Amino acid sequence: MKKISEILGKYMAWVVLVIAALALLLPKTCLWIQTSWVNYLLMIVMFGMGTTMKLSDFSVVFKRPKDVLTGCLSQFVFMPLIAFLLGKLFGLDNELFVGVMLVGTCPGGTSSNVMTYLAKGDTALSVGMTSINTLLAPILTPMLTYLYLRTTVSVDVMSMFLSIIQVVIIPIGLGLLVNKLFGNFTQKVNDALPAVSVAAICFIIASVVSHNSEKILATGLTIFAVVIIHNLLGYLCGYLVGVIFKMDLPRKKAISIEVGMQNSGLATTLAGSAFPDLAMATVPGAVFSVWHNISGAVLAGILNKKEQ
Repeated sequence: MKKISEILGKYMAWVVLVIAALALLLPKTCLWIQTSWVNYLLMIVMFGMGTTMKLSDFSVVFKRPKDVLTGCLSQFVFMPLIAFLLGKLFGLDNELFVGVMLVGTCPGGTSSNVMTYLAKGDTALSVGMTSINTLLAPILTPMLTYLYLRTTVSVDVMSMFLSIIQVVIIPIGLGLLVNKLFGNFTQKVNDALPAVSVAAICFIIASVVSHNSEKILATGLTIFAVVIIHNLLGYLCGYLVGVIFKMDLPRKKAISIEVGMQNSGLATTLAGSAFPDLAMATVPGAVFSVWHNISGAVLAGILNKKEQ
């Protein structure tokens, strides 16, 4: 199982790309994966992340609060602002604009920890930022979404808050508890967790893309351009923050990847729960889910070779 996990991790970008292309071009092959499963699949990924963590992983928050705070502020300042500016610049309609903003206001994705590790970055810092960003998300995601969208659409803040608690905080907490109580067992099964997480991510992408294939194709190249630029500018801004604060290379890598990679699965879930009447709002998150795994894997390969 460890070997399978290593292979899936190494070729994750290609696996995701193939699944996404299959779901987009031959949606009938993936329609059996119900959209109602997405929340549960995301919870599995979050639970798996929790079982690989210990309370000591949060110690980086107290040992290097400046680094963690810098990364968290960068995440919640740059990504929503970039999303807002791109939405206005490209003249997105309300539904797509809401979806892009949700991607921008969500916390960093759990994939960022894997990519940081592959890039030889500061993995402890990445885990610390992801953890704190996730804990802040129930407050900051609804608040920022309302701040940017209040003149465009109504925002169900309470629904978003409860969704983040249910889908993110509780599964991670349960994972931490299981790891604390049954540490020997979780150590034995941890080798299988990357494969389970990749499979869950692929199921999420297949479900979201196949059920929205007509909408995605109907949006043309615009939404793809917005998503790609949003993601790449996130990487760039994160890296520049590291340069400005004179961080060493591993920390620059961690902040760059953390800022650029969003929890787009959560954004897609929130789009469906908080904005049920805006069907197209799920599209940006679906596209981002595919793209950031590809770009993250490529960036990790490039940064892995960068030693100074």
